[in-house]
Amino acid sequence: MIQSMTGFGKSITQIPNKKITVELKSLNSKNFDLNARIPSQYREKELDLRNIISNSLGRGKVDLSIYVEYTGEQTSTNVNTEVVKNYMNQLRDIVNASEVELLKMAVKMPDSLKTERDEIDEEEFKAIEGAVKDALTEINGFRNDEGKALEKDLNLRISNIKSLLEEVIKIDPDRVEAVRERIRKGIEEIKEQADESRFEQEIVYYIEKFDITEEKVRLDNHLDYFQKTLNTEDSNGRKLAFISQEIGREINTIGSKSNYAPMQQLVVQMKDELEKIKEQILNIL
Repeated sequence: MIQSMTGFGKSITQIPNKKITVELKSLNSKNFDLNARIPSQYREKELDLRNIISNSLGRGKVDLSIYVEYTGEQTSTNVNTEVVKNYMNQLRDIVNASEVELLKMAVKMPDSLKTERDEIDEEEFKAIEGAVKDALTEINGFRNDEGKALEKDLNLRISNIKSLLEEVIKIDPDRVEAVRERIRKGIEEIKEQADESRFEQEIVYYIEKFDITEEKVRLDNHLDYFQKTLNTEDSNGRKLAFISQEIGREINTIGSKSNYAPMQQLVVQMKDELEKIKEQILNIL
């Protein structure tokens, strides 16, 4: 089952005096790329969180956001009383204002408020770790759901290419006959008498040169292998991308060898379907 690299997950956990919200968002990327926006007191645990997320998501451009809301009386920001009093004393000599107005001005001055760095304890980190894992569960569910939609679309595109390939196989005898007739008319136009045996030899040589039997067989095999890979348990976007390149190579060769307008039109349609497949594969894990 394939999995998309796009997803979103959110989890909220409550600990004494704090409400912690964890959000995860992922987009497609060739590698794992984490952008963490977390409070400074959790920075020392960033590597641990990175490993947890990497092991779960594998690849993708991931944004991790952790928000902390203080819900109790405890706060990490305190008034620097002595500094505020000193500012108020200085301001009295400058402006004629009430004590309340002086206080409002003083607390806006540098160093009036001091923030003490909270130390994270193991219980708090376990709560954060649990919230991250809950968010990962949600984002992986999102990825799986989108993966199902991608799988359905890719199967449709492959089936369309198979149908077009059947049309190519069906009109191939007409193509060969058209080539034969084109050569015959060319000889008649230059009014040259051609030896029938020699003519047939040249026809055989020309037809063999532009024979697409091998390409048709290989293309059919690649299409089957693509669908087989889609149905495996593991999501493997890189492998699907490689197979799609091989599919494109065979389609291009058929187009260059065809020399027959109806077949070239079918090739254009196959290329169109393949481009849509390649666009979707970019988002597969």
